[in-house]
Amino acid sequence: MAEVKLLGLSYSPFSHRVEWALKIKGVKYEFIEEDLQNKSPLLLQSNPIYKKIPVLIHNGKCICESMVILEYIDEAFEGPSILPKDPYDRALARFWAKYVDDKGAAVWKSFFLKGEEQEKAKEEAYEMLKILDNEFKDKKFFVGDKFGFADIVANGAALYLGILEEVSGVVLATSEKFPNFCAWRDEYCTQNKEYFPSRDDLLIRYRAYIQPVAAPK
Repeated sequence: MAEVKLLGLSYSPFSHRVEWALKIKGVKYEFIEEDLQNKSPLLLQSNPIYKKIPVLIHNGKCICESMVILEYIDEAFEGPSILPKDPYDRALARFWAKYVDDKGAAVWKSFFLKGEEQEKAKEEAYEMLKILDNEFKDKKFFVGDKFGFADIVANGAALYLGILEEVSGVVLATSEKFPNFCAWRDEYCTQNKEYFPSRDDLLIRYRAYIQPVAAPK
């Protein structure tokens, strides 16, 4: 039997992407929780270039970077397809996955930075939300009529954005400003609840990192 290990963080959206793909494929795996303040020798040996999680270890071979790992899982294991079969749809899925992944940094900065840097990040996050709001005007998934690669990569926008908003008190996505995005997010979270980490656990984790906005006096 193939040996599969995942080095990651239980509260990381990047690790969560990989776990989600493994579950879709029905692959049994060992999850190894890392400590980024004290990285294990196994992590440093498995990802000597970036020294980051997640890392998938399959029969002793190491694969790094969450989106690369998703494609590897799709090709290496039997089960439902994660990427579309059609070449154009595959290209489209990769495009949206890269877009969401690239713009996700601005979303995170909106919660972790302060002052001018935070405002600049929020503007970039709003631009992303505006584009996604338009994209989900008349559809449920990024590509076609099936949940797949780009949708998994969008877990940060769908699940973690709401967690960060609740913890920090900084709200980026409202149904008034982005009705289509919010409707998509609500359905995403309802339909895929079985694949999500515990919301309570995520709230506890991120409260340790984010200072809530002070209430006006």
